[in-house]
Amino acid sequence: MDYIELKVTLKPLEPWSDILTAQLVEVGFESFVQFENGILCYGQVSEASLESAIENSFLSEKLDDVEFEIASKIIQHQNWNALWESDFEPVFVEEYVSILAPFHDKKEAKGMIVEILPQMSFGTGHHQTTWMMSKGIFELPEIADNVLDMGAGTGVLAIMAEKLGAKNVLAIDIEDWSAENAAENATRNGCSRITSLCGDIDLIDGKKFGLILANINKNVLKAHLPLYSKSLETNGTLMLSGFFDSDVDDLLEIASNLSLEKVKVLQKDNWAAIQLLKK
Repeated sequence: MDYIELKVTLKPLEPWSDILTAQLVEVGFESFVQFENGILCYGQVSEASLESAIENSFLSEKLDDVEFEIASKIIQHQNWNALWESDFEPVFVEEYVSILAPFHDKKEAKGMIVEILPQMSFGTGHHQTTWMMSKGIFELPEIADNVLDMGAGTGVLAIMAEKLGAKNVLAIDIEDWSAENAAENATRNGCSRITSLCGDIDLIDGKKFGLILANINKNVLKAHLPLYSKSLETNGTLMLSGFFDSDVDDLLEIASNLSLEKVKVLQKDNWAAIQLLKK
């Protein structure tokens, strides 16, 4: 499946990059890479959907507060890996972990090394949400035996969980190539306790986890929260991200009605992550 790359140059960058990201998520854009003067947006969306997205965003307006230029192009399936390789810089999550590709020099690595080849999957650690989830995992008092990584993408969070001591990790993604990529990356990192499956939330029904990681988006998380709570062991941890800090109160209100108690909230560049405890 081909992707569309939408390149938007913005002046000023903030808060317009966050506003645009929120608008484009609603029409199917899945990955966003911020550069010095703007944002690159990627999604499996049709050209008609792209036109509709532009019409329903601030890009269709003449605003005094922002200057912008837009350009789009098709990223063919066979070119996706080359695109990632050319753009994929090492990611350092404080002193905890270094997320690298096979072609990176490991001499500058800090803490745990996780090596991934993203292919068409998302979750390289570059995005603020994956960065916060990574930090949150390392700051847990201990890692649970049974872990769920929902919306696993590259499997980077699942790999961290096993390397930190989890005995069984279930990594689920709705895209078949992501499930395959997560399995490949698990092998690349010497992980043998990760099961990577293609599917949706129904795959966890009847299972129990001490730690659930879900870095998706607000609407999906809201729909999934009841089953996350049901599937979480008492005193288990649920970590959520994929949403803006303005969405935190909404998610916490739903969580509080599901016996999920706030432990802490992380924030980075207007994005947020929530750590919850099952009461």
